[in-house]
Amino acid sequence: MHRISFIRGDGIGPEISDAASEVLSSASDRFGLSLDMRPVEAGDAALKGRGEALPPDSFEAVKGSDACLKAPVGESAADVIVALRRRLDLYANLRPAVAYPGTPALHPEIDALIVRENTEDLYAGKEVDLGDSAVALRQISRKASERIARRAFAEADRRRKRVACVHKANVMRVSDGLFARACAGVAARHPGVEFEHMYVDACAMNLIRKPESFDVVLTTNMFGDILSDEASQAAGGLGMAPAANLGDSFGLFEPVHGAAFDIAGRGVANPCSLLLASAMMLEWLAAEKKDGRCAEAAGAVRSAVRSMAAGGEKTRDVGGAMSTAEFASEAARRVLQG
Repeated sequence: MHRISFIRGDGIGPEISDAASEVLSSASDRFGLSLDMRPVEAGDAALKGRGEALPPDSFEAVKGSDACLKAPVGESAADVIVALRRRLDLYANLRPAVAYPGTPALHPEIDALIVRENTEDLYAGKEVDLGDSAVALRQISRKASERIARRAFAEADRRRKRVACVHKANVMRVSDGLFARACAGVAARHPGVEFEHMYVDACAMNLIRKPESFDVVLTTNMFGDILSDEASQAAGGLGMAPAANLGDSFGLFEPVHGAAFDIAGRGVANPCSLLLASAMMLEWLAAEKKDGRCAEAAGAVRSAVRSMAAGGEKTRDVGGAMSTAEFASEAARRVLQG
């Protein structure tokens, strides 16, 4: 039995959550999985109804689960996802950017992974209002830099064995200088992985100019947030972009995109981001819980998304005509039947 805390979110969140539930149900039936999906209140609706975006019992429910699957939340996102990342020490943010066939990717061979430090940098929110000016403290520590570098090299070992360390140490010589040196120190212990330094502006340019050249991008919190959105768009759009927030023993999985209130309730949202986040969760459970059935299920979910995209069965954002519910039903059927 795998206990999954499930945050259904705001805006399009409930719609794509229904899609994920349908597909995961098919995966459970086919592979004999035992997924105990437990709804957890968090986000704008929780803030309106209970006065807190992440009530204490919701946090405890997430903390007590084996993994968390989270749909996008709205204006209270920082009070939910940032709080969960910090309080559960989910220090590694992994965002794959993969070009699926039939989607508007810049290059058909894009297969990159952004590995982003998830707890420090300007996103720690240490800001001071001085009246006519404001100051933000950017914290970069050796400990956090080294542990995110270790995660990046572990991922590279399973991929194409290349790591680009992205920073701006030529300008921010102290903070990014520390990050660059810490990552280089970890790189020295991985001689089988190709390692290079790249300034963030050059990386942003190359994600457009030659996105297929990237394997693993290792970077700081804010740079990683920006670059991962760019990489996802280069690979076909945010609707196809999942993310994992990982600590040493817990994982939270979510779409990269937001709640998209402008299309909520219209049945046109692309559920692929949450479906692929579900596949990342299943893959993580397979490794953490030594459950090979979860690995098979993850492969089936990805295969369904890939085959539908290749066959033109897509939602509107990537050039198709299917509704959210139609896509979910067909994906669930393919997962179940193989």
